[in-house]
Amino acid sequence: MAAIAEKLVEFVRQQYRGDELVPLHAPQFEGREKEYLSEAIDSTMVSTIGSFVVEFENRIAEFTEAKYAVAVCNGTAALHLALMSANVGAGDEVITQSLTFIATCNAIHYCGARPVFVDVERESLGLCPRSLREFLECETTLNREGVRQNKKTGRDIRACVPVHNLGHPARIDEIKEVCAEFQIALIEDAAEALGSRMNGKHVGTFGQAGVISFNGNKIITTGGGGMVLTNSEEIAIKVRHLSTTAKLPHPWLYVHDEVGFNYRMPNLNAAVGCAQVDVLDRYIDQKRALAAKYADWCAENDLEFFSEAKWGRSNYWLNAFFARSKSERDSILEGTNSRGIMTRPMWTPMHAQRPFKDAQKQSLQSSEDIESRLICVPSSPVR
Repeated sequence: MAAIAEKLVEFVRQQYRGDELVPLHAPQFEGREKEYLSEAIDSTMVSTIGSFVVEFENRIAEFTEAKYAVAVCNGTAALHLALMSANVGAGDEVITQSLTFIATCNAIHYCGARPVFVDVERESLGLCPRSLREFLECETTLNREGVRQNKKTGRDIRACVPVHNLGHPARIDEIKEVCAEFQIALIEDAAEALGSRMNGKHVGTFGQAGVISFNGNKIITTGGGGMVLTNSEEIAIKVRHLSTTAKLPHPWLYVHDEVGFNYRMPNLNAAVGCAQVDVLDRYIDQKRALAAKYADWCAENDLEFFSEAKWGRSNYWLNAFFARSKSERDSILEGTNSRGIMTRPMWTPMHAQRPFKDAQKQSLQSSEDIESRLICVPSSPVR
């Protein structure tokens, strides 16, 4: 087991060249970031109003082929607003996966709702459409108002949030069919998946809304930032309104028609984002080339590399492979991190986290197996 860690350290050092700490995913600034930042500063429009915010929204909408894109301060805020656009509120339930970053469930909680966990599938790390259907068929019913209701809790199920983990597309077309059949809203957590597609269609555009993150560790960054994608003009208007403190348009009066949020993306952040979009295609190509090298290394060392599913094209945000056991996973994590190579396990499942340990859940065998053996490795684009 120690030998595998040593081999991985050597391989990663060959890719990134040097003896310094190799982070899991570092931001890359190789374009016109400083030029655009100077323009934003010179304009004095450095906060939530400015030309770069509009341009960044338009660029991301064009790239993802979504009709509308609304820029906000981070991915969690984007999830919160997307859920609100589906009328998720206090006392409701949202079906999601336990194998995700905690922001998914935090956003559900912000709405006053509760998560219900179904299992993921090994092939994609995303929510399993068969598990989703099984839960909806066996554990829910339609009430008199035509709302899907949990038989056990009596709560309304408003939405389903599958996650495109590590940038790999979930089986989102089948998930969409199940959600439509059972009349629940589909909100995609595509925070990690900018540039990932299923059958040519960008993830985050299958449901009524999807979200992207531009945190410092994502494939492109705005420092902190997020985006709500949608093909619905009504949802785009609602999300934009709520993200700007629900202020009604007026030349000078401050009139707000509901409780809103100060969630808009500042122009300075958007300026960085515009420069990052300029090189996004190149970053994706570089990351996919690195993934191919990791795949070859894993094959040489009798390890299972996690590859994109046959139906999807992944941005390979974080490359990952499976150890043969939890003890081997822990040994590799210890051996690499002690040598300055940042590796990480998969997210600790949400049903094992204190805030969500009492949430209703199905069998989560696949989620628990993946978490116990998967290792994420340095994945910054390599020139």
